[in-house]
Amino acid sequence: MLVVVVGGVLGACSSEGSGGDSGGKVNLTFMFSGQPQEQTAFKNVVKKFEEDNPDVKVKTVVTAGDQYDTKLQAAIAGNSVPDVFFYNPGNLKAYVNAGVLKDITELVENAEGVDLTKIWETGINKYRYDGEVAGQGAIYGLPKDLGPFAFGYNKTMFEEAGVPLPDPDKPYTLEEFLEVNKQLTKDKDGDGKLDQWGTGLNVNWSLQPFVWSNGADWLDETNTKVTVDDPKFAEALQYFADLQNVHKVTPSVAEGQTLDTYQRWMQGQIGFFPVGPWDMGAYKDLKFEYDLLPWPVGSTGETKAWIGSLGIGVSEKTKHAELAAELALYLSADEEGQQALVDQQVQLPNNTDVAAEWAADDSIKPANKEEFLQIIETHGRDLPTNFTYTGEWYDEFFKNIQPVIDGKKTAEEYVKEAQPKMQKLLDKAIEQEEKAKN
Repeated sequence: MLVVVVGGVLGACSSEGSGGDSGGKVNLTFMFSGQPQEQTAFKNVVKKFEEDNPDVKVKTVVTAGDQYDTKLQAAIAGNSVPDVFFYNPGNLKAYVNAGVLKDITELVENAEGVDLTKIWETGINKYRYDGEVAGQGAIYGLPKDLGPFAFGYNKTMFEEAGVPLPDPDKPYTLEEFLEVNKQLTKDKDGDGKLDQWGTGLNVNWSLQPFVWSNGADWLDETNTKVTVDDPKFAEALQYFADLQNVHKVTPSVAEGQTLDTYQRWMQGQIGFFPVGPWDMGAYKDLKFEYDLLPWPVGSTGETKAWIGSLGIGVSEKTKHAELAAELALYLSADEEGQQALVDQQVQLPNNTDVAAEWAADDSIKPANKEEFLQIIETHGRDLPTNFTYTGEWYDEFFKNIQPVIDGKKTAEEYVKEAQPKMQKLLDKAIEQEEKAKN
């Protein structure tokens, strides 16, 4: 019922954008999601696009982030795909095979006034597909952004605790990181309860840098075999879990339920916390100074981080392909549009020239924004789901991981249990991909 109802709502919205024109204007529909600051920024960029294209009217359909995929899937099922829309790069191959996404290669490569070579190559490649391999071939979308998931620290807390500030160019070893966490974890008011912690990392979004830096991964190089049962993987997961259940440098589950770690970071109770470019607008009014440093390093000695992204796709069935592609290009690559988004502090610039100026701008916090660029250029990686047809196998890993985080099950036990379940789902995804190609 939800799918039918939502599909009907979106159908009403997008029937105009996909064909119906009125008042002498071409109507396009743009569906997207984002935090409040992002929504405002993108609506303002759309208004500027309309000013530059007075014969075009863009209807925006804004959806909460946690509902977006569901509503987009409903629109696809209801044959009412918006002209232009955000999508996850992990869905690229499936959407191309299903006839959802339009090949916009010629439309964007030949566009006037925009030089695609000035856009992060990493970003554009996330939306290329040659029918066999993602990352090469035709362009089926443009990056809404690149989201290097950096590591932040509470500079004020370090200074108050008398702990030396991190070196922005030299990551902590795991041993050093643990020691600093212990120095920052305190009962400040003397009531016998901790009220300040070294860190508060969510396993779903923060485990990856520890695993990768320890020389392990979720998949082998062929992207067909799940490798979470690698001892190096278990070692990284156990270290991560021990931060909470052994060393107590992370709020407990009960403390997290009282106030989650994001809010505790915002209130200055946590020393280390991940920072994405999308956080900068919300963090500019923090009551403490924060900055960025590389993620801690495991046995490889190399820092790693993941790079998220959303694509801006054009519907295969749009009746205004050139204008829809022009809107996607404007949202992704136009220098003026990019500057408007940067001014709202909701994303890192896609344009490399604008990004370099932005990183060097001392008036924009944090000071070490160069770390974002370093992740893109040197030590950033895609999430594992970008290499497979579906992400169900990856989601399975995190479904039952809480006993490990709570110390009720060892990482070694868990990965041995999880690997065959994940492999079964990955095999299913591989089979689905082969059927879709045929």
